[in-house]
Amino acid sequence: METISLSPQLIKDLQILQQDEIDSYHTYLRLASITPDENNRKLLQKIAHQEIVHYNTWKRYTLVDVQPNWLKVHFYYWIARLFGLTFGVKLMEKSEEKAQDDYRHHLNQIPEIEKVLEEEEVHENQLLNMINEESLRYAGSVVLGLNDALVELTGALAGFTFAFQNTSLIALAALITGISASFSMAASEYLSTKAEAGEQDPRRSALYTGFAYILTVVLLVLPYLLFPNYIVALGVALLIAISIIAVFNYYLSVAKDFPFSKRFLEMTAISLGVATVSFLLGLVVRQAFGIDI
Repeated sequence: METISLSPQLIKDLQILQQDEIDSYHTYLRLASITPDENNRKLLQKIAHQEIVHYNTWKRYTLVDVQPNWLKVHFYYWIARLFGLTFGVKLMEKSEEKAQDDYRHHLNQIPEIEKVLEEEEVHENQLLNMINEESLRYAGSVVLGLNDALVELTGALAGFTFAFQNTSLIALAALITGISASFSMAASEYLSTKAEAGEQDPRRSALYTGFAYILTVVLLVLPYLLFPNYIVALGVALLIAISIIAVFNYYLSVAKDFPFSKRFLEMTAISLGVATVSFLLGLVVRQAFGIDI
């Protein structure tokens, strides 16, 4: 191979790809070393092997060794530890894919790039999708808990806000409503999962649904305990609801390759729509029954 024909800019671009490969290699090895599941550990080691093969491919052109960016390695390592293995490694791969897309115009100069990119896009993605992670197996239960809590409680909060116009009473009513509904949802999920007789454990499904519901309830009610003005509290609660929808849908868009925009807009529209109807209902109830608390 005659490297003399490669331009300085091309060498620099290849070193960026080389950097991504060596960073990913060390991240996968670190994650593999602390992964208890044998199947997941072998998958991570296999992907790490591919990354170092790709690194050496670029090295044959650049003729230099690139040192790992340990800050980046630690960052993705802890992202995977905190938010789940699948989310962490897929987030890292998306970053690497972006860099690769930027250099596709070099295909004519280096034919090997096409083969490497194909392996990255097809084979590694197949391996990543084989990772067995409990939190993703029960993502449907979490979605159920979040969806119901967001829709029901944003509506209830809006209705209570303009019916009671007192933050303490609103918080009390919402907590009673939310916690009662969380137990009801968890019980329904338990019975539903048990009736399906699938691979999921009914108790775990119920636990994930109930926990997601209660967590959402606590976050949405919190503004009413912090702000004395009920209008401000409602506004903050709605912002929290939108934030929860955004964060959770971003998580699923990375971990399970779901479309972000469509799901985010759909959930937001439903939650805010129900809140608007409940707001109007609260005003009607207050006027019709002469409630003055």
